[in-house]
Amino acid sequence: MFPTLDQLLGFGPAIDTHVFFEGIGMLVGGGVFLLQLRRHGVRDPRIWALVAGAMMGAAVLSRLGTWAQHLDPSQNLSLVEQLIRGNASILSSLVGAWLGVHIAKRLVRYPHRTGDLFAPAVALALVIGRFGCFFTERPGTPTGGEWGIVLDAETAARLGSPAGVGLHPSFLYEIAFHLIAFAVLWFWLRRDVLAPGEMLTVYIGSYAVFRFFVEFVRGNDVAFAGLTRPQLFLLFTIPLFVARVVWLARRGRLFATTEVRDVVTV
Repeated sequence: MFPTLDQLLGFGPAIDTHVFFEGIGMLVGGGVFLLQLRRHGVRDPRIWALVAGAMMGAAVLSRLGTWAQHLDPSQNLSLVEQLIRGNASILSSLVGAWLGVHIAKRLVRYPHRTGDLFAPAVALALVIGRFGCFFTERPGTPTGGEWGIVLDAETAARLGSPAGVGLHPSFLYEIAFHLIAFAVLWFWLRRDVLAPGEMLTVYIGSYAVFRFFVEFVRGNDVAFAGLTRPQLFLLFTIPLFVARVVWLARRGRLFATTEVRDVVTV
């Protein structure tokens, strides 16, 4: 049982800590998205269909991505139970959001690239949302030294972690990554460094590589060949991002040029 916000802080509403930080993250991310719309001069009302598609795709796939945890189907939750109370996955939610946007584009016939609109908003939302994980989930593996997060016996038993030893603050590593990514996306890559629409490709691809390596100190269960389930998923997806970046670079469509700006829109 994860602590509610009032249990965590000693005051405040008795709401799920994860839900609280995810909600704040979505609100802040939404504000950044509105600023991006203004910055890029986007006034097409169809953009909100894409936002709805992203949210629906993320909500559904975040749960489905962790559904088949056991090879024996009888040990997994039913589909309805999984959608209501199953574990959620950030990686699956990002894939779901991407699919949701592309399905919505087809439905409303929206022709423009939207990666630059979503990338900074997603990065800052994850900065805030990951604090919910930091306060409620297993911090990470032992550091082998005196530094790190040290849990008392009660908290360690609840999280399934060792007590009295320094543990890697893996979620703080992720928070730092997304915060740096947001700064790069907001202050540097906006200046015609990448071709329009490619911010999201570079950001998600970078996060995939970072996440693969941070999993070694995350403390997730090993599934196969010394790798966790997220790492196995990333073994298939990272090459796809690399292939796309190489394909774009070879065709001169990764970095901004006068020609690219003329033919590729946000």
